[in-house]
Amino acid sequence: MQCRPLIGVPCCTGSINDRPVHWVADKYITAIADAAGGVPLPIPAIADHLDAADIVARLDGLMLTGSRSNIEPSRYGGAADPPAGAPEDDPRDLARDAMTLPLIRAALAADLPILAICRGCQELNVALGGTLHARVHELAGRIDHRTYHVPLAGRYDYPAHPVRLTPGGALAQLFGCAEMAVNSLHWQGIDRVAAELTVEAVAPDGQIEAVRYPGAGFAIGVQWHPEHRVLENPQSRALFVAWGAACRRYSTGGEMRRSKAISDAFSSASRPPAT
Repeated sequence: MQCRPLIGVPCCTGSINDRPVHWVADKYITAIADAAGGVPLPIPAIADHLDAADIVARLDGLMLTGSRSNIEPSRYGGAADPPAGAPEDDPRDLARDAMTLPLIRAALAADLPILAICRGCQELNVALGGTLHARVHELAGRIDHRTYHVPLAGRYDYPAHPVRLTPGGALAQLFGCAEMAVNSLHWQGIDRVAAELTVEAVAPDGQIEAVRYPGAGFAIGVQWHPEHRVLENPQSRALFVAWGAACRRYSTGGEMRRSKAISDAFSSASRPPAT
């Protein structure tokens, strides 16, 4: 029987009762287990102690989650100093930035299946050289993606706005529709798309809401939150099922590589030492 794929989930950092913690929201963990059929493995945000390529070599998939924090603007050429009101108004997580960005590049190099959600979608773009709008809500003509439906602001279970899917794109084919409502809730958003990414969905105000890395077997970023009540939404479930299938295919190849490595190790151990 095939083992369930091992899926890495980089942690956010913060504190509980003034004690530092590494954390991943439960909804991502359960969505991986319930909808993708994988085994979630939280990855602590300690980039100085971990090698990205070594971590990727042990995984069958990678999820990049949403977060309360925003990517440090200096990571994509913006001002390093927080704007007025930070950090409460614009929280940052420098440890997560340091962990996820090299991890993404290592994962893409290994063709590891990636599903990037909200902040993760932005990280995918930044890791490949793209830029972000630090405060989408301050741009002329844009809707406030933080609180679009004011009475239900912050509700992940409520569709915030529709998105138009790219005709012929991977998501349009997967979902079988040209437009769909999404529970998008974010502060930052993609500005210049990385050259290696293609756009998969756009909001009515022109804000990019989904991207894909065509050079990989499966590497998709969505700005909305398909992990929330994933089994109740047909499109969300389809996305997780497709990603889970890609992770299982990758896992099969990984098992073959690991079996060969074990065989080679035993073969080397059984040979007499050179004289």
